[in-house]
Amino acid sequence: MAGAPLLWRSMTEADIHGVVTVARQSFPDHFESRACFENRLAICPAMSFVLADADDAVRGYLFAYPWKGETAPPLNTLIEAIPADADRIYLHDLALDPAVRGGGHTRAIVERLIDQARMDGWTTMALVAVNDATAFWQRMGFHPATSPALAAKLASYGDDARYMVRAI
Repeated sequence: MAGAPLLWRSMTEADIHGVVTVARQSFPDHFESRACFENRLAICPAMSFVLADADDAVRGYLFAYPWKGETAPPLNTLIEAIPADADRIYLHDLALDPAVRGGGHTRAIVERLIDQARMDGWTTMALVAVNDATAFWQRMGFHPATSPALAAKLASYGDDARYMVRAI
């Protein structure tokens, strides 16, 4: 519905089809399967959100979960469990349908996630910026972190991939 408000809410299994659709539009060079998205929802439903319109259609999504050190899971892999030695929240994915980009929807969910992580006792959040999104994430308070070992691990994410962190 044109002009209707878009609201962030907790993700459910019924949203996965819409998540896959938005992901294919947002990250055509970084394919992840439906099973991967189902896996991320299953391992941390409390940090899985969708941006939905008045008809409850998915127009965006965010996945995050506890993770360890300066690492990122390889793209399109299933995670068996949250690492016992997790020391940060890893923001796996934030994507919006191209038709709703530029509407100011991302800051609200990133801040909501940061507030939730802080309340849960986490002190660091990390992500891998792709598609030339480094400047966007810097505006959200993240900064690049580099190391030779990290550079090798980011190879599957593309040449412009940057591991970024934010103290929370």
